[in-house]
Amino acid sequence: MTLLRVLTAIFMLVSLGLTVVILLQEGKQAGLGGTISGAAETYWGKNKGRSMEGKLEKATKIMVVLFFVLSIVLNMDFVGF
Repeated sequence: MTLLRVLTAIFMLVSLGLTVVILLQEGKQAGLGGTISGAAETYWGKNKGRSMEGKLEKATKIMVVLFFVLSIVLNMDFVGF
């Protein structure tokens, strides 16, 4: 029973963190004007992995995987527990 409560608490924190990380990201429409005018290859475009936006994308991917794994684990029926 204790493990279930710990996993539920972690799941709630991951859900909250995922919401915050998604809301912090810029919309894809923000850079659309630059790509139409031909300025797609900028310094920030080349170094996206090192920028804040790149870090937010990586954090989003990790949290989504955690979210799905915890969702599956929490919905399993453990007969012996």
